[in-house]
Amino acid sequence: MELNTDPNFFHPGIKMFRAYRAGDDFYEALIEMHRDLTDEDSQRVNARLILLLANQIGDLSVLQQAMDAARNDI
Repeated sequence: MELNTDPNFFHPGIKMFRAYRAGDDFYEALIEMHRDLTDEDSQRVNARLILLLANQIGDLSVLQQAMDAARNDI
């Protein structure tokens, strides 16, 4: 499986009429997840989220591609 870096956000059963709306909703939820957390707690919740999403993906080659892409140019 290849890492998908194209916009891929959606709400099941809902057709979007403007670009990336579901992505905007995700970003808002991500920001809200961090609201009122200390820096340390924010780092902990990010780590937990990464592990949960990695488990959901499950494909080690895709996860390695994602890690490489995330680190690229840093």
